[in-house]
Amino acid sequence: MATSTTTTTTSGGGGSPAASLTNFFNTHRRAVLVTLAVTIGATGAYYYSSSAPSSGRGRAGSAGRGSASSSSSNKNGGEGSGSGSGDEAAKKRKKKSKKPKTRTATPTTADEGTSNTSSSQLGIPSPQGEGGEQDPSEADIEIMDPEQRTKLALTLKAKGNKLYSGKKYSEAIACYSRAIACEEQAVFYSNRAACYTNLNEQENVIEDCTSALRLDPSYIKALNRRATAHESIGGIDHLYQALCDFTAAAIIDNFSTESTQVSVERVMKKLAGEKATIALKDREPRLPSPTFIKAYLEAFRPQPDPEDPEDPSQGDQTLKLAFEALHAKDFVHALSYFNEAIEQGISTNEGKAAALNMRATFRFIMSDAPAALVDLDEATSLSPTGTQSWVKKASVHMELGQPEEAFRDFDRASAIDPENADVYYHRGQVYFITGEFDKAITEYRRSSEIDPSFIFSHIQLAVANYKNEAVEKAMHQFRKFLKDYPRSPEVFNYYGELLLDQQKYEEAVQNFEKSIQLDKNSVPRNALPLVNKALAVFQWKQDFAQAEKICREALEIGKSPLAFHLARHNRLTQNVYPIAVDEQCDVAVATLAQLLLQQNKVHDAVKMFELSAQVSRTEPELINALTYECATRAQIAFIDAYPSYAEKLGLNRSAPTA
Repeated sequence: MATSTTTTTTSGGGGSPAASLTNFFNTHRRAVLVTLAVTIGATGAYYYSSSAPSSGRGRAGSAGRGSASSSSSNKNGGEGSGSGSGDEAAKKRKKKSKKPKTRTATPTTADEGTSNTSSSQLGIPSPQGEGGEQDPSEADIEIMDPEQRTKLALTLKAKGNKLYSGKKYSEAIACYSRAIACEEQAVFYSNRAACYTNLNEQENVIEDCTSALRLDPSYIKALNRRATAHESIGGIDHLYQALCDFTAAAIIDNFSTESTQVSVERVMKKLAGEKATIALKDREPRLPSPTFIKAYLEAFRPQPDPEDPEDPSQGDQTLKLAFEALHAKDFVHALSYFNEAIEQGISTNEGKAAALNMRATFRFIMSDAPAALVDLDEATSLSPTGTQSWVKKASVHMELGQPEEAFRDFDRASAIDPENADVYYHRGQVYFITGEFDKAITEYRRSSEIDPSFIFSHIQLAVANYKNEAVEKAMHQFRKFLKDYPRSPEVFNYYGELLLDQQKYEEAVQNFEKSIQLDKNSVPRNALPLVNKALAVFQWKQDFAQAEKICREALEIGKSPLAFHLARHNRLTQNVYPIAVDEQCDVAVATLAQLLLQQNKVHDAVKMFELSAQVSRTEPELINALTYECATRAQIAFIDAYPSYAEKLGLNRSAPTA
């Protein structure tokens, strides 16, 4: 659990600052196509080709997308019309069987269902049927007038429907093919696609549904069938096409079918998961933003550097450089020096254990928990009384899903040093994250009693009380903190979050502004108060432009001279890891992406979701960002394919910002 210093506080404005936006989006489906839980974090994004098979995209109106139900075939063997609700053929056959055989039925569109007009009435050969008549040849069809062709096409469709109902799919395909030769109608292609679905010929399903959508771009059943075929084939490109088709079906259907949204969520989950797997496989180890690193390191009380030996080795000297870089918050070089010192050899167990402890810390926040555990195992073996290594080991075991091992580590640490405040604080963090607030409160209280100077124990104690429904007690504690720690930006920020959760917007903004002011000279600066202020302005005044401006200001934090120094002036030639400077702060990026999406700035939003994916630290964060990126791309595809629908629904086309 490489969490920052203070854990998520509230549902409205806590450590996951997009939660409030999520609640709004859930009631405005035009911005977010499905309801998803937002976990703010970085996510990795890659550009993927949105090309479908050549028969699918590129034809007028055939690229429509949506999230409708994925019924792949019509029980009765077809539909009555392109965008209608289904085939009325069976009902009409039943009714017509009671009429005199001398009737003359002359339907001219598929909407009217199945025609029972006989071939003798048309003056042409009848299709092969129960009486043994032969299908008309291409030459026969060529000489027919338009009315004859229409009537024959409907007769062939009716015959195809009957064969379909009897599961004679190949013969039904032949009938639908003859009907298409007579007259192209979307329903004929869609019915033939249903046959191909049952024969598991998915490429043919896609081709026929694309032809149907060329004739009727709003044909929901064709969109669903094509989406289901793409999903069945699988792979990133086909899953993306499936998502686009299901999305279009959902929007055109006005989100009236619940199974539509289920289909969208299912495909998005598959697509984001596959993209995440590829991204994680290809991803190089990367440090998170300086703000995140600083916050994590400050969650532990400082301890003295190891003493220099009388005759220091090269490894000892490099270790000294590592700690100097760490204190200067030059995290890139600190990690590189720790690596080099370990490789060169450190002459004392104390020094080597300290180096392994810090390398494990960096590996942990780079989401490499197994490697971190290896280092911490060696560190605790070299220095069994190193309390901090046992505490960090507990966090790694929790990350690896081994809570029993984690609590054994905490017990070892407290047995070594019962007065170590870090033990109680971090055990409290574990209880907080697992929702055991009573236990968390006990741990935080003990931590703050041992070391009253550590502000985060006090903050988390108040937050835990708030989460445990002792709201007034928590607010009273924070008001006391404001007096006791008037120069602490963290106190004002987290107090603002509680006020935001209570919808006390004006007071919340005032506290966020105070936090921003107090933090302005910090290195690196903290983007979270700015992001929280943006969310407060958004919820308070629905002022999208101002909220967006504040989020962009948070991203500007990373453009400080120090950030550029860290990113561009690496002095070492090996063991150097790239760092995500704070212009890529995960919280700010993800929140800005949501604000852009809500304003229908979809092209800009998708860029932000891609960036959010790139700076993500964990697989869940990556999948979350990729999910939103995929949903936004599907929305863009719908806008491009269905501009009139998009205009009607307020999904106005938005060009990317230069």
